[in-house]
Amino acid sequence: MSAPRWVVGDLLRAVALASVAVGASGWGFVGFALFLLVLGGTMIPRALGAPPSLDVTYCSVLLAGAWAAVLDLYLRFAWLDTVVHAAATGLIAVVAYVVTVRVRWLPATVPWPGRVVVATGAGTVLALVWEVLEWAGHALVDDRIQVGYEDTLGDLVSGMVGAAIAGALLLSDALLRQPGARRAGPAR
Repeated sequence: MSAPRWVVGDLLRAVALASVAVGASGWGFVGFALFLLVLGGTMIPRALGAPPSLDVTYCSVLLAGAWAAVLDLYLRFAWLDTVVHAAATGLIAVVAYVVTVRVRWLPATVPWPGRVVVATGAGTVLALVWEVLEWAGHALVDDRIQVGYEDTLGDLVSGMVGAAIAGALLLSDALLRQPGARRAGPAR
C-alpha cells in the first residue's frame, strides 16, 4: 500500500478542520455548523481528484466566505456579500457539474453551451437552497443570521450570474475527465 498523496488543497482542508473547532468555541452552534458544512464541502474536490487550481480556489472561497460571515464582514462591506455569493455559487456549480459527469448522470460530451446552461441552472437551484437555509437559520436558530428581501434577491442573482460565468470559464473537457485518464489522440 502506498503512502497518501498530499495535495495543496489538503492544507486548506486542515484550515477548515481547525475552523470547526474555532467556530464552535467562538460562535457556538452557528459557527460549528457553518464550518462543518465548509469542511464537508472542501472534501468534494479532493474526492473528485479535481485539478489543484480548482481545488484551491474552491476551498479558499468557501473558507473566506464563512470567515467573513462569522466576523461580520458582510455588515462592514456590503459589496462583499455579492462577490462571495457569485464566486462561491459559481465554483459550487462547476464542482456539482463535474460530480454529475463523474457519476454518469450527464455525459462528458455535452457541448460547451449546454454545459453553461446546466451549470447556470444548477447554480440557481443551489443559490435558492442556500437562501432557504439562511432563512431557516435566521428563523429557527439565530436571528443574527442576515436575511431580507433585497439581500435574498441580490444573493440569488449573484449566484446565478456567478454560475453562468464559472460554467463558461471552467467547464472544459480536461476538467471533466477522470483523474489519470488520458486524452484520446489521433489514430496512428
